[in-house]
Amino acid sequence: MTVQRVLPTDEAKAIVELTAEIADGELAPKVDEYEARSEFPREVLRVLGRSGLLGLPYPEELGGSGQPYEVYLQVLEELAARWVVVAEAVSVHTLSCFALATRGDEAQQRKWLPDMLGGELLGGYCLTEPAGGSDAAAMTTSAVADGDTYRVNGTKAFITHAGVADFYTLFARTGGPGPSGISSFHVNAATPGIVPQRLENKMGLNSSPTAQIVFDDVRVESDRRVGDEGIGFRIAMAALDAGRLGIAACAVGLAQAALDYAVGYAKEREQFGTRIIDFQGVGFMLADMATQISAARALTLHAARLKDSGRPFSVEAAQAKLFATDMCMKVTTDAVQVLGGYGYVSDHPVERYFREAKVLQIVEGTNQIQRLVIARTLGRS
Repeated sequence: MTVQRVLPTDEAKAIVELTAEIADGELAPKVDEYEARSEFPREVLRVLGRSGLLGLPYPEELGGSGQPYEVYLQVLEELAARWVVVAEAVSVHTLSCFALATRGDEAQQRKWLPDMLGGELLGGYCLTEPAGGSDAAAMTTSAVADGDTYRVNGTKAFITHAGVADFYTLFARTGGPGPSGISSFHVNAATPGIVPQRLENKMGLNSSPTAQIVFDDVRVESDRRVGDEGIGFRIAMAALDAGRLGIAACAVGLAQAALDYAVGYAKEREQFGTRIIDFQGVGFMLADMATQISAARALTLHAARLKDSGRPFSVEAAQAKLFATDMCMKVTTDAVQVLGGYGYVSDHPVERYFREAKVLQIVEGTNQIQRLVIARTLGRS
């Protein structure tokens, strides 16, 4: 199914077309092999970076491409439709650049952002902790000022790009309890004392390395603190608002891939002398899948356009992430059902899509947290 896209400029159209070309040529042929080996496609990310696709939503004066968020999200969707690990990697990297791009001083931005936004340096986002989970404000990782450095001690959990990232955006406690005691740091991943633990054995996203990271008396220079002490939690939450839209776009792309495959199969597969797509039980299921994908895409792009116009979008981002990822789980489940027994075996990609969809309901704030965000806003209105 060809997605009808409305893009704001000819340049944006060219960017999305370039993304589709790279996705077909560099991603689609490699996904099965890399997933089977659980190998992270670092070179693919470099290709995307050198093509200008890793700094899309950040200003040109910082080394980005200055594109609206609605364009960036449609790039993510194109990537996710071929290989959701790569789309998620781009989303996490973009999230990791947020603190420095929005709160860094001129010297920090000039020193680090060009290689970050150009894709030569890959980022990780160190917020979640083993005991904290959704309660990020309860973090215990500490950063104690010691002369012209901070001594960092603690453990972060479920870190995407653990062990392969070149830098980590780290959130740690520099003050008292609660959100106001948290600060943000831009940390070189090669700093002594940063110890990635064994990789998690996950249900899906096998080629994306995820692990705990231990910070064992790590010395971080004071000039790597991003923004003033005590504003780290605000930075983290603002980054997650934007990051939730990235995950929503990944969900839309993954669901589109599942629908396209299921439709192709249903048009080829015959039972009782009839294509199964012509049976109402299957055709109506596919129709519902297509409609839900279109609705999720519209909701996600609406939130992006609010962001692009400088208007509040936190609630809309939560709604988009909630709806799109729940939709993706349902669509990939139905895609398996359309294929029947063949959907349950790895000869067809829908079983992988099904496994990959689940994590999108969890990352960047679980969907229960999204409901909490939305409900609190309703309670205040």
